[in-house]
Amino acid sequence: MPTTCVVGILWGDEGKGKVIDYLAAETDYVVRFGGGHNAGHTLVLPPEIAGEGKLVLHLVPSGIVHSHTVNVIGNGVVVDPIHLCQEIEKLQKRGISIELGRNMLVSERAHVILEAHQRQDQLAESGRNSKIGTTGRGIGPAYSDRCGRIGLRVGDLIRPDTLRQALTALAVQKNVLFEPAGMAPLDVDATFDQLVAAGEKLRPAIVDAGLVLRQARNAGKRILLEGAQGCLLDLEHGTYPFVTSSHATTGGAYSGTGMPPHEMLTVGIVKAYATRVGEGPFPTELFDETAEQLRAAGKEYGSTTGRPRRIGWFDTVAVRYSGGISGAHELVLTSLDVLQGFPLKLAVDYKLADGTLTKNLPAFDLDKVEPQFLEMPGFDENICDVRDFDALPQNAKNYVTAIEEHTGLRVGTISVGPGRDQLIKR
Repeated sequence: MPTTCVVGILWGDEGKGKVIDYLAAETDYVVRFGGGHNAGHTLVLPPEIAGEGKLVLHLVPSGIVHSHTVNVIGNGVVVDPIHLCQEIEKLQKRGISIELGRNMLVSERAHVILEAHQRQDQLAESGRNSKIGTTGRGIGPAYSDRCGRIGLRVGDLIRPDTLRQALTALAVQKNVLFEPAGMAPLDVDATFDQLVAAGEKLRPAIVDAGLVLRQARNAGKRILLEGAQGCLLDLEHGTYPFVTSSHATTGGAYSGTGMPPHEMLTVGIVKAYATRVGEGPFPTELFDETAEQLRAAGKEYGSTTGRPRRIGWFDTVAVRYSGGISGAHELVLTSLDVLQGFPLKLAVDYKLADGTLTKNLPAFDLDKVEPQFLEMPGFDENICDVRDFDALPQNAKNYVTAIEEHTGLRVGTISVGPGRDQLIKR
């Protein structure tokens, strides 16, 4: 299959960046299909590639460090053009080759995040009794304007006449919200100048990305589709309303790229324990000292927000659900090395309020389920240098086998450290 889709299985932060960087070595196109710069994919690279080694990407696809790949921001992404220009400049200063129009393309149909959306995002969150945990970067309002058919698209940035008209009309609608809240009205002229300047910088990269990708697929090119966040943050299938505003499952890969539905390999990324950033139900969440120790061992802080991640045990019920809706063919298990010295626990069932057990993820009252755990002995050995499954400690192998048994998904790759070479292929 010339197309592979990589999706996060739970709530994001599973290590998709590392896996995409690894797969991109044998890929022609790497394509972001959803989300915005609220996502953060972290790569840990050899110093000769990126200077300091650690690289955090927000909008630029994770194949950018491979000189042979074409990196595409698809139409399903919402793009802050100011942020994108800044991110590209920072990467170029790190010595990463980015040539707009050659190895970096942006869909002309991708919608644009404006200052108005960021204001609206922050205003809405401050007015909620129950916080959703948004990053405040304007993602949700930009998607809302897309659905409301008043949004701007990247292609509008290089059409100044219609851009000014659209901005003026949009400002009238937004100022009705901002002025009662004591906010200054939107400055249409200043916003216009910023967007036109960003559009001129990005002009060589702005293309009909769907056409490019359809032609590439027809030519037999290898295409890697890069999801943002995770399946349980999907607008339709996630832990609603504590979700993002886009489609983080495999379904979003079709609508978010302009490629027709076709057979592709889907790889689900899941951490060896569970984490979540932001609000919402989290059945296996830990609140004791173990959570603090795991957070410290795994350096569990959001790559975009810096917020400490919530910590919990591996949840086979949630993974089975997400694997099903994403059509995952196999799992990549990340951060197994972090569990060194910890007991091992898997949630294998949920007990519902009426006392019945289920292996299915409920759409409602997820905060009321009681996870039923399988407890297993842990391992004390350092596994960061292990490259063969059979060389893992027996208890670590037993844990992986139990995950496969209770999720119904094969673990094809195991990450045992942040480095791009710290992988076990099975």
